[in-house]
Amino acid sequence: MGIIVNLDVMLARRKMSVTELSERVGITLSNMSNLKTGKARAIRFSTLDAICRVLDCQIGDLLEYRNEE
Repeated sequence: MGIIVNLDVMLARRKMSVTELSERVGITLSNMSNLKTGKARAIRFSTLDAICRVLDCQIGDLLEYRNEE
């Protein structure tokens, strides 16, 4: 899939751990880890909204599309 998740980059910029983000967003550490590693198959808009709010970023800071042709 051509969707790249840059959550680790934003966490590093904000000096925040995955554990802290998952607690502040209100989802399990396992689900947050799946999202961070790109293993998640879907994400709710409400979760994206919460992540962007906590990290003070835009959706485009978290997700990127790369053509794999």
